[in-house]
Amino acid sequence: MIESWRWYGPFDRISLPEIAQTGATGIVTALHEIPYGEVWPRETIASRNTEITSAGFDWVVVESLPVHEKIKRGEGDLAGFFANYRQSMANLAAEGVTTICYNFMPLLDWTRTDLTAPVARGGSCLRFEAAKMAAFELYMLGRAEAEADYSAEALQKAAIWHQQATEEDKQGLLHAIMSGLPGAYDRYDIAGLKQALRGYDGLTQDDLRQNYKVFLQEIVPAAEELGIKLCVHPDDPPRDILGLPRIVSDEEDISFILSAVDSPANGLTFCTGSLGANPVNDLPRMARRFADRVHFAHLRNVRKDPDGSFEEAAHLEGDTDMPAVIAALLDENRKSGRAIPFRPDHGHELLEDAAKGTHPGYPLVGRLRGLAELRGVIAGIRHVNGWNRA
Repeated sequence: MIESWRWYGPFDRISLPEIAQTGATGIVTALHEIPYGEVWPRETIASRNTEITSAGFDWVVVESLPVHEKIKRGEGDLAGFFANYRQSMANLAAEGVTTICYNFMPLLDWTRTDLTAPVARGGSCLRFEAAKMAAFELYMLGRAEAEADYSAEALQKAAIWHQQATEEDKQGLLHAIMSGLPGAYDRYDIAGLKQALRGYDGLTQDDLRQNYKVFLQEIVPAAEELGIKLCVHPDDPPRDILGLPRIVSDEEDISFILSAVDSPANGLTFCTGSLGANPVNDLPRMARRFADRVHFAHLRNVRKDPDGSFEEAAHLEGDTDMPAVIAALLDENRKSGRAIPFRPDHGHELLEDAAKGTHPGYPLVGRLRGLAELRGVIAGIRHVNGWNRA
């Protein structure tokens, strides 16, 4: 497996020389400054790649080459967007970058209600609090139908939270939820979010699945020709929110996607955090089942609550059997001879992390702790099984 690190390029407060000290050899990044739907110019890709390789790294995964929201909605003439996506892939392949992570989540890339939830022995983590999310949907957005999406316990807590919340609390919640917006980091106020959501009115899970299948039919053949490995990222969280459907949340969803266009180029980013937040998912079993189509792995852990809440746990704590998942991926490495890039996904803010002001979930010390722990698990599994490095 290839140890890698997510880097936000010019937007990142962690430098490549700092990343070098973590021991990671691969960089996971994207051209975040380019608007969705536009072609990634080859010269811009080449410049970013030179910056990465000059610092002693390989650009091992693009995360992400975004899918335009009109494709997700199936809206209008999409030929130009598909053509631009294929051209961006061709430009990446021409520069030797051939693994592309992307997602098919409507509007938001990920959603949390707390960016600095306290951790028992110090530090902070990302948290999704079902009651706060229910309060946001019901009382701040005024989406009455959201009541059907939450447990009675969460709804009761939501009413109490809303009654006691200050204006500062409400703005903090809006900020946390908006932190999952992709692209150039634009953020909505409540009125703006309501307007954005109207564009998805009436979009069902079946609609989104069909739109996704069309995307795969348009893009995967080009990926095959280019030697590109596409790997979809699961929904985060793996549940419908804000009235937006989710279709990459469990084993059945993934099976549908991989069979919709049955090709090695149509693969999966195995995110143990996103998939682990869904209580129905058996991650070791899923890792074994889909291992030959896993082209990239996000390794992190979560701790779930009965009401649907969850928070980021330390990488070897939480509800997911991380060694069992890693063992399945290492076994695939051994059998296939290919090395799967992975990165320590998210991490607690520890020590001086809070003062650095990095992207939420992407601190230096917290991810370094995670990488060190994962590195130890990998070394132990290889030693016990007598497997060579791959």
